[in-house]
Amino acid sequence: MPRMMNGSEKPKKLSVAFKRFCLSLRPWAVPITVAMLLAIGSTVCTIFGPKILGQMTDTAVSDYGTAIMQAGGKIPDPETLSSALNWTKLGNLALLLIFLFILSGILNYIEGVLLSIVSAHYAKKMRSRILDKISRLPISYFDRHQFGDTLSRMSNDVSMVSNTLADVLSRVISSVTMLVGILIMMMTISFWLSIIALVAVPFSLIFVSLVAKKAQTFFRSQQATLGSLNSTIEEDYSGQSIIKANSYEATAIEKFGRTNQHLYDVSWKAQFYSSLAFPITHVFTNLSYVLICVVGGRMAIDGDLLIGSVQAFLQYVSQFNRPITEVSQIASSIQQTLAASERIYEFLDETEESPDYEPALTIEKVQGSVEFHEVNFSYDKEKPIIKNFSVKIQPGMQVAIVGPTGAGKTTIINLLMRFYDPDTGYITIDDVPTKEMKRADVRKLFGMVLQDTWLFSGTIEENLKYGKPSATHADILKATEASSIHHFIESLPQGYKTQISEDSDNISAGEKQLLTIARAMIADPPMMILDEATSNVDTRTEQLIQDAFVKLTHGRTSFVIAHRLSTIRNSDLILVMKEGNIIEQGIHDELLAQDGFYAELYNSQFADDEDA
Repeated sequence: MPRMMNGSEKPKKLSVAFKRFCLSLRPWAVPITVAMLLAIGSTVCTIFGPKILGQMTDTAVSDYGTAIMQAGGKIPDPETLSSALNWTKLGNLALLLIFLFILSGILNYIEGVLLSIVSAHYAKKMRSRILDKISRLPISYFDRHQFGDTLSRMSNDVSMVSNTLADVLSRVISSVTMLVGILIMMMTISFWLSIIALVAVPFSLIFVSLVAKKAQTFFRSQQATLGSLNSTIEEDYSGQSIIKANSYEATAIEKFGRTNQHLYDVSWKAQFYSSLAFPITHVFTNLSYVLICVVGGRMAIDGDLLIGSVQAFLQYVSQFNRPITEVSQIASSIQQTLAASERIYEFLDETEESPDYEPALTIEKVQGSVEFHEVNFSYDKEKPIIKNFSVKIQPGMQVAIVGPTGAGKTTIINLLMRFYDPDTGYITIDDVPTKEMKRADVRKLFGMVLQDTWLFSGTIEENLKYGKPSATHADILKATEASSIHHFIESLPQGYKTQISEDSDNISAGEKQLLTIARAMIADPPMMILDEATSNVDTRTEQLIQDAFVKLTHGRTSFVIAHRLSTIRNSDLILVMKEGNIIEQGIHDELLAQDGFYAELYNSQFADDEDA
């Protein structure tokens, strides 16, 4: 289960996540650079607006002043005042201003389109990387982590990063450009007024950085808790029948409520701290604005500045405060993006399966002999599961593995398929150590029919061809007839084109099992593994499955894990396991004659059947 963060936990390797996030954008360096240049161009066009408006004000004031002086200090009539204005200069300045605003809008639109395209490509690439990473992770990872947490990283976290990428990058570039450009323009108007405007900046940055640091902790916890919440929802949704059957609704709701409450707690705290950035910045910027109004007004009265220059400077101060405020407003988005990015890279950094042996050995023609050589294995090093396990299996034998829960039956299969490798000892197939083969080559040697039947959303025919996409319809018919499922498929309205629902709940458990047997027949592997494949079906369906098993395993080395011992009486070898050891082995009659643990298991089941 993923570790849930509490409110006091600090973010891990945030700077590393930011650096890797920037490096991940390298494939789109050209469009991002073009977008940055467009953003700068758009912002620069906007920056000249107040300067031009100030020039228009100064021109109008100067022309009015000249007209008043010519009238002997008296205010002339409106027509005289209007004729005194330099309309040509004012018109040219107005046209220039309109042109700059239109050009700014066009550049801003193109920039937005480019960043949106980059954002979409980034999301596509990251989801592909995560899916590729999933295929390289060992089975042990999936044993230790919840499905919902991994799903949350692929969906929520990637969406968070990609959705904010275009918006945040654009606003940050524009804000920085505007900040620098406006500062230059203010300096050209008045050095001392610029100093007053700048005094508020360090105070704002100090306070904003403090609250941002606090908010980042909660944003990361929010993303982690969201993954846990997704896992709970997925479990509750898929297990509704079990929940209802056990009257577990109240407990499930309470469990979900705790996780949901924790998400609520960290979410509002994250928003609370990130929202403090704007009012803090606003206080300091407003104080500087008031001071500039007082000092600037006095300078205009003293003749040190023109009225248009004061007007332009006040507009620049308002715009100068805007990028600071803008950065404080998007601080929460940046923090969420970095928290999501950190979770993505944590997943991408997970330890992968060890590399295959090089040069890998292969088996040219599979005979099917399997041998375990003093194999020891444990999931937890303090709790050994398999201890000094040794057995030799001849080609074509049907080997049944029986024993109580936790004896190590499924672990034997996991080792055989190289889902895990032994801690000590080794396994050979046709005298070739599986550790010296590619995992994919080992797994291709086996077909698997499991207790938990797995069918994906698609047609029946697509599911049957899963293990062998090149299979013809004739191959499919041969397998379905042999597995006694052909008649059922033909009875469906769309036959082999019938769609299986997402949870494959439109067909029964027995029909699912027969479909998986047919799928294994089509794949035609050299060896077979059958894991508790008849434990969830009725007696009639069990007989159909048993008949199909006989056909499926004929001439193949096969391993059968069985709970119902009556189904493995004809096995060539029965391995009786207890606490990771083979305590008895032989055929059914021999084991009964020994009157040991197997006989005890068999007789107890027989007695249960008699009672039933």
